[in-house]
Amino acid sequence: MEGGGNGGDAFLEDESTKIFAKKVADHYSARTNQTLEEREASPIIHLKKLNNWIKSVLIQLYAKRGDAVLDLACGKGGDLIKWDKAKIGYYVGIDIADGSIEDCRTRYNGDADHHQRRKKFTFPARLLSGDCFEVTNSVDLISRARRALANVSSLLRPGGIFIGTMPDANVIVKKLRAAEGLAFGNSVYWIHFDDEFSEKKFKSSSPFGIKYKFHLEDAVDCPEWIVPFHVFKSLAEERGQPTEQNRANSRRDKGKMHLEKEDITFIGS
Repeated sequence: MEGGGNGGDAFLEDESTKIFAKKVADHYSARTNQTLEEREASPIIHLKKLNNWIKSVLIQLYAKRGDAVLDLACGKGGDLIKWDKAKIGYYVGIDIADGSIEDCRTRYNGDADHHQRRKKFTFPARLLSGDCFEVTNSVDLISRARRALANVSSLLRPGGIFIGTMPDANVIVKKLRAAEGLAFGNSVYWIHFDDEFSEKKFKSSSPFGIKYKFHLEDAVDCPEWIVPFHVFKSLAEERGQPTEQNRANSRRDKGKMHLEKEDITFIGS
């Protein structure tokens, strides 16, 4: 997605950007689809289910019958069923990894889940392999953040909504400062910062460009960048994209997790 528009080509020609993009694409293309048994045996199965639940809630809250959807970094099409349940009218999925797009096509055609056959999806779809942005994997410069939001703004219809999720930058920094060194984590994930951040201090004047290595067992092993949400929000408002900042906390009610509309921050057109 970043490939289009004026003013964004300069950083896309940077050799380090190309190398990083290829590394990410190769990583996800190399991952194979898992069977139901393999997915259930994953060491991060509960995290995967939590992430899927969050996306399901967001889609059900904001997607309306007949909506057209552009799914950036759509991966292998794991959210296709969620969009189908929302009764959308048209779907475009784009991902940087050729292998992921091919797996998404297979899943859309009903051939991916060997443990069960499902009916065809009710919406027409178009799948593209190309440059797009995933916030934590691309926003290492403020110019990239502005370009990402410009691209989103240009594609949203009046009244449209951009749905996105990202890690809480404040939590990452808090855990870093509580750690003895420059790394923290547990048996299924770890985050490591380079020596340049040895003082664990970050200038508010340079909120982007804070890179860390992120490893999640059975899923991710790539560099990412911290995205301070209040800065991202202010950049959206620069473009006249209204935002609502609400508490993004989930709550328990009788032992079950709940998200309400007031728990969600969204950016409109």
